[in-house]
Amino acid sequence: MSLQNPITFTFSDQAYGEMRRHIDGLVSKASITPHDEGCQDYLADKLEALGFSIHRFNHYGVSNLIALVGKGATRIAFAGHTDVVPTGDIALWQSHPFQPTEVDGEIIGRGIADMKGGIAAMLAAVETTISEWDLSQFSFMFLFTSDEEGEAEFGTKSIVQYLEDNHLVPHYCIVGEPSASAETGDVIKVGRRGAISAELTIKGKQGHAAYPQYANNAAHTASDIASWLNHLSWDSGSDDFPGTSLQITGIDTGQWTDNIIPGESRLCFNVRYSHAYTEAEIRERIENGLAQIQKDITIDWQRPCTPYFTQADAGEQSLITEVEQAIYQVCHRFPRLSTSGGTSDGRFIAASGCQVVELGVPNKTIHQINERVKVTDLQRLLDIYQILLRRLLVNRSVNAV
Repeated sequence: MSLQNPITFTFSDQAYGEMRRHIDGLVSKASITPHDEGCQDYLADKLEALGFSIHRFNHYGVSNLIALVGKGATRIAFAGHTDVVPTGDIALWQSHPFQPTEVDGEIIGRGIADMKGGIAAMLAAVETTISEWDLSQFSFMFLFTSDEEGEAEFGTKSIVQYLEDNHLVPHYCIVGEPSASAETGDVIKVGRRGAISAELTIKGKQGHAAYPQYANNAAHTASDIASWLNHLSWDSGSDDFPGTSLQITGIDTGQWTDNIIPGESRLCFNVRYSHAYTEAEIRERIENGLAQIQKDITIDWQRPCTPYFTQADAGEQSLITEVEQAIYQVCHRFPRLSTSGGTSDGRFIAASGCQVVELGVPNKTIHQINERVKVTDLQRLLDIYQILLRRLLVNRSVNAV
């Protein structure tokens, strides 16, 4: 791969300063899922000042925001979430989790990596470049929710439904999730595996441990089922997409006594599956196998998440290629393409037919005590976002797909 159509411009200290102010304005708000705590008020004020129209709605306690500027037919979006996971024991933090603090070249704070730092960087990049955009050809939108870290039922899923109803689904979307490994730009996410969990309830017959002939040990049956599940063969994946994996996550017989054979057991497992399978195929395979092993089993399927995968050659213009080129200009290297990690809201946007790439800071401290990001990684992300916006909205004609 070679560098194509490099963008030449001077990086702005003012943009870095704006990004830092946005970090302070966002990380200082204790927006633990599904509460937004004023983050979207802050973003709406900044975006309205730039000429964006704002649509906000609350869906079952989840705050959602859509900001749109431009009248062009080609729609480009940035998607993110303003909610964060709980802090854990605040006494273990080096500084207060909702007071972003710079220590030894790193900013510490809950959500700085996942993903308020990414939101701040994109907002500053937009402020820097919007005066150059051709808004007769392009539309740009921000999509924010306060329920990505939770059940994700009434956040981005609801936003996408609104966009579909109003014929506003984006053609290209950058998701600001922390995608990098060691440093910003080394890895981008071009998809995610699907996921589904299940809880089995296995019925046996309780009895005395000394007289097993009069009982049916539900724990033994659960162990046999766990072994069968563990030995199921799945696809091995590819260089671009890891294969399918099933993990046992719990086996429980409730309260126990060492001379009682349990009459009921619960077994929980999680499947992470590639785009080689559908959710229906996963469920059918497991349910058919269980029916042959044991009749007295009930299964409760939980938290389904569909996979998505953006192809590098998708459409007349590849978002992946544009992201790679922007990263090369800043980092002088091309990123590794990955689909590893958990699920993200990118799946809801990709399901509408949109090209989706996740591009953000390193993820090694997300959800941890003392979540932190190097200042240089945040600066690098801002630079990449600036070049990417210029490639998409200024210097190149993008054809809607």
